[in-house]
Amino acid sequence: MTSISLDPAWGVSSDTAMVATGHPLAAQVARGMLQRGGSAVDAAIAADAVLGVVEPMATGIGGDVLAMLVPPGQAPVSYNGTGRSPGLLTAAAWQDLPHHKIPERHPLSVTVPGVVQAWHDLHARYGVLPWAELLAPAIAVARDGFAVAPVAAREWALFEPVLRQDPHTARLYRAGAVPRAGERYANPELAAVLTAVAHEGPAAFYLGAPARAAAQAVQHMGGVLAEADFAAHNGHFAEPVAGQFRGWTVLECPPNTHGVAVLHALAALEGQSLDKGDPQTTVAMADAMRAALKVAKETVADPAGNTVCTVVVDRNGFAITLMSSVFKRFGSGIAAVGQGFVLQNRGFGFSVPGHINGPGPAKRPYHTVVPAAVLQDGAFRACLGVVGGAMQPQGHVQLITRLAAWGEPVQAAIDAPRWRLESDRDLAVEAGTPVAIEAALRAAGYSEPAGLGELGGRSDFGGAQVVLRLPDGRLVGGSDTRKDGMALAA
Repeated sequence: MTSISLDPAWGVSSDTAMVATGHPLAAQVARGMLQRGGSAVDAAIAADAVLGVVEPMATGIGGDVLAMLVPPGQAPVSYNGTGRSPGLLTAAAWQDLPHHKIPERHPLSVTVPGVVQAWHDLHARYGVLPWAELLAPAIAVARDGFAVAPVAAREWALFEPVLRQDPHTARLYRAGAVPRAGERYANPELAAVLTAVAHEGPAAFYLGAPARAAAQAVQHMGGVLAEADFAAHNGHFAEPVAGQFRGWTVLECPPNTHGVAVLHALAALEGQSLDKGDPQTTVAMADAMRAALKVAKETVADPAGNTVCTVVVDRNGFAITLMSSVFKRFGSGIAAVGQGFVLQNRGFGFSVPGHINGPGPAKRPYHTVVPAAVLQDGAFRACLGVVGGAMQPQGHVQLITRLAAWGEPVQAAIDAPRWRLESDRDLAVEAGTPVAIEAALRAAGYSEPAGLGELGGRSDFGGAQVVLRLPDGRLVGGSDTRKDGMALAA
């Protein structure tokens, strides 16, 4: 490993390999995989497995994975590891719901988890180290426990009411005595499931006790998830969708994600001057994002919260952005009894019946997770992701504008104050935003949202992970201070 000193505003630098992810343990594990000769994909899977232990409110084996991959000398490819709705999610299941819309945390909101199969598929195509070796660190952390990080502890406490909705979830995640920052928490049930997956592969999850326990838990709550839905799950590789912005080729995942919203917004901004010092530039960005999100909500659907993000570039130049999520904090709030994880609530992403994204059996809902990459002159330039539900495409547009149009250093671009459209005209502005910019946004008709949202502030504006290759070949990694993570040279 060789590190090269740069201005701290740039971030962490290296001439070999780089990791940026949302928790120090995950970053250290990823670096260890790279140092043992593992690929970027090996490192990202190992980090993601650890994140599912240490940030259970954000991700885990009850959630989904999407990835953007840039193999050296090969065409970029995306991976869709999102799960489908139950096969029995027919009109009879949701016809009595208010407005026929699946509520946010409801038994019918549970979709099949895609994480474990995604790890396996990615490793089968691009892995170097043995499969079991990738999961060993997460197994050890779950079995032996870890010190809960500050942002994770804050969110754990904020979402304690979600835990109380299911007695098994309450027991698993210590409702009534949630761990504080620095307190140790262990999850031996999850360690046992991960051990089985390490030894037997994804069949241990999709055809074994986890699938059975998950189906029973959801059905007990009135849902229709079945073991057969787990057995039928699969993910797939696909060509990314792409757009041009300031000489960069921006790569996003195709539908059922809303990555296309990023491309629509950047296309609308491409012909504009985007003067950094003019408050009207931010208004133009918000306008473009607003229009792009409208298009996405009307068109994104199955083509056939919260999130974590890991970005890795290895010494061979292989780059990956891997993102996983249980959607809302602690997902559906429904635990697979005895298995150490909660199930995601992606079914909340369905629209109303008759819409292209309306609910239906074995269907993927509109998905917020959008890992991204950037090429320049056909070569890798950056991998990035911004966690935070609807903040994700908005974060991409703001970060890419800062990096590509304004040439800002990586860490400075990540740390800069953000804005977030909460609805069509409700726009939150992060503390530290220049007064003139906020005034211009309000004058343009963007209102202050009522309240601070369910996270009470800070994390509403997401958490970014970025690795950028400079023109001289050096790598620079940045990790969002809004989260617990870090960037490490490897």
